[in-house]
Amino acid sequence: MNKSLFYIVVVAAIGGFLFGFDSGVISGCEKAIQNEFGLSAFWHGLIVSGALIGTVIGVFTAGRPSDRWGRKPTLWLMAVLFLVSAVGCALTPHDGSWGPHLLGWFRFIGGLAIGGVSVVVPLYIVEVSPGKCRGRLVAMNQLNIVFGILVSYISNYLVARFMPNVDPRVVWRVMLGVECVPIALFMALLATIPESPRWLVRAGRTEDARGVLERIGYPEIRKTLGEIAESLREAAGGADVALFQRRYFKPILLAFLIAFFNQVSGINAINYYAPRIFQMIFGEGSELAALAGTIGVGAVNLTFTILAFLVIDRFGRRVMIIGGASMMILMHGLVAWQLSLPSPDAAIAVTGILGFIAFFAISSGAVIWVYISEVFPNAVRAKGQALGCFTHWFMCTLISWAFPVVAERAGTWAFAFFAFMMAVQLAWAVFFMPETKGGTIEDIEKRLGIGG
Repeated sequence: MNKSLFYIVVVAAIGGFLFGFDSGVISGCEKAIQNEFGLSAFWHGLIVSGALIGTVIGVFTAGRPSDRWGRKPTLWLMAVLFLVSAVGCALTPHDGSWGPHLLGWFRFIGGLAIGGVSVVVPLYIVEVSPGKCRGRLVAMNQLNIVFGILVSYISNYLVARFMPNVDPRVVWRVMLGVECVPIALFMALLATIPESPRWLVRAGRTEDARGVLERIGYPEIRKTLGEIAESLREAAGGADVALFQRRYFKPILLAFLIAFFNQVSGINAINYYAPRIFQMIFGEGSELAALAGTIGVGAVNLTFTILAFLVIDRFGRRVMIIGGASMMILMHGLVAWQLSLPSPDAAIAVTGILGFIAFFAISSGAVIWVYISEVFPNAVRAKGQALGCFTHWFMCTLISWAFPVVAERAGTWAFAFFAFMMAVQLAWAVFFMPETKGGTIEDIEKRLGIGG
């Protein structure tokens, strides 16, 4: 693989790291926030999901500037929003009447950034990647997301471990403020990567696009430029191609379903509430052990995402979804069974949690962003990516908001629901999901019958 291409993808994927860190860091803070401000389960769920509400809006607000100004300037804008959010959360006032409102708004701003990078980072990576390694390179974004989640868990544990006698109201603010460090790194390195060659062709800057393709070692540059121009002919002259038209029904449906099933698997219920779930398993008084347990969740997630990174271009997207959904049904069943008992067997329940994380990471977790990026034609890819991300984050918001209320009453039903939805995903993957691996992204348009 070309070294320049690898470097460019790694830098862009730091946006995915911030996505993961911001998503995971709240898990170590959510209970302290609830205790400090005396929030009910409903309002607590709303505060925690404040970032997710911003994310739902962010996925649609990112597509237009990404098409108008370019992928790279939009990533810079997302980095600024991340920074405002992290600083604001760290400086949240202690006043109980307006402190939680400000915290919710700063989490909302961070959500705008998460939504933006969830659209633009995979969009950028897929547009710079040759077909033979596109799956692995786009999956690097997912690898960085789960790495960010793991680092946030470790960071939370270390802050709690080495600030044992500090006011908890200070500790959770420090946890949220740590994110400023990787944000600053991302902002500095963005200046060193080029614009997407496909966006450059769309903007009429063909020679600049040629230079980028040469830099990243793209094969058959003249042919590739011709194919890009052909696939963008409807957008010539800056014309705005509508996403919602009959010809794009198939990719719209595929993006909706892959994103929908990704969230109804329960992944972000566990990411956001992992310490709470472990306390349900281990019992009260196990706060530090629960934080340590989340590190296990993050480590398993990262390990199996790396494995997915190595095999996604060999086995393809469909096979991975089928295998992963089959095993996630079993893992959720174990957890639901144990939580239905008066005294859960911690070993079995934890096996179910970690097993689910492993099979999610090697299937839906790795496939979603690759698949959504691949199924849409060049002319509407940013809008299609936004639609898939909107579905992902809308469902994530609903589940993350509802989970504390459901878990407070009967955690077993939540995991039984997740198991049922994975059975539905399995049926969809077996009978309806098309494969997209291999070839250029222009080839996929022809294969799915959506080009031209």
